[in-house]
Amino acid sequence: MLKIDGIVTFVTVAEAGSISEAARRLRLSKSVVSERLSEMEKALGATLLHRTTRKLTLTEDGAAFLQRATRIAQEVREAAADLAERRGTLMGPLRIAAPVTFGRMHLGPALYPFLAEHPEIELTLDLDDRRVDAASDGYDAIIRHGLIADSRLVAWKLARSRRLLVASSDYLGRHGNPTSLSELEDHRGIFYTNRGVADWRFQGLDGAVVIRGKLALGVNNGDVLHDAALAGLGIALLPAFIAGPSVREGRLVEIDVGYRPEPEFIFMAHPEGRNPSTKLRAIADHLKKAFGEPPYWELEQPQQKDEAVSRRELLESK
Repeated sequence: MLKIDGIVTFVTVAEAGSISEAARRLRLSKSVVSERLSEMEKALGATLLHRTTRKLTLTEDGAAFLQRATRIAQEVREAAADLAERRGTLMGPLRIAAPVTFGRMHLGPALYPFLAEHPEIELTLDLDDRRVDAASDGYDAIIRHGLIADSRLVAWKLARSRRLLVASSDYLGRHGNPTSLSELEDHRGIFYTNRGVADWRFQGLDGAVVIRGKLALGVNNGDVLHDAALAGLGIALLPAFIAGPSVREGRLVEIDVGYRPEPEFIFMAHPEGRNPSTKLRAIADHLKKAFGEPPYWELEQPQQKDEAVSRRELLESK
């Protein structure tokens, strides 16, 4: 007769690639892990693993059984986590995708204290700038900056995100400082390719005004966008959580064209129809508090405006 603990052990061994590593993850002795595997193979009447002193590989039967066994083990882990959460303990696996730059600069530092407080949570954080499909890619949630238009997702706002139109002093010295939207159209732009060249969106009296600059560089990573602006390659519309420090330090100049960029938000989204776990809600609540309102990365508006004006006047006087 098959036992649940044997199935979980087999899946853990297959994922870990060794009995010793699986034993460490399961907090069991190697002898107990080996015993459970032997009982599994006896119950199934099949050899699941080829074992040598140097290598452990799946047999053909083992590979076929692993597909369904993985789903069973995942269901058992989630069921155990749900029961633990009923008792007030946050535990179990969780998989979240997020953009690289935001994850490195803000998400990771915000999550570390939470994970230290809840060591039973098994979080996998995938940092990737591609537009992942939360449902089909197997994520419990995704974190995204900007509009979420996918009707299959339920989005929670974590923080607002002001964007800054910026360039280096070197670029503005060579190409001039645009003071209107029409002048902005003639400038070289650095664009986030996940959004495209129609990403320069400003608040107009009758809705959004979209400006299409001349493409200098398209890239799908916020760090490279920021670095390209610092290098004087062109003008970029960057989130304050990326560009704020460089503006405060004077390495980038905020450009005033008479219109504010459209406001945006940082969202956490989970697949529709899937009840979010207590631990996912707890992480979302923690992140809201960690980011603050207004978010800690936002520049104060009066200070930001004064700095932009003084730098523009300095450039125009040269």
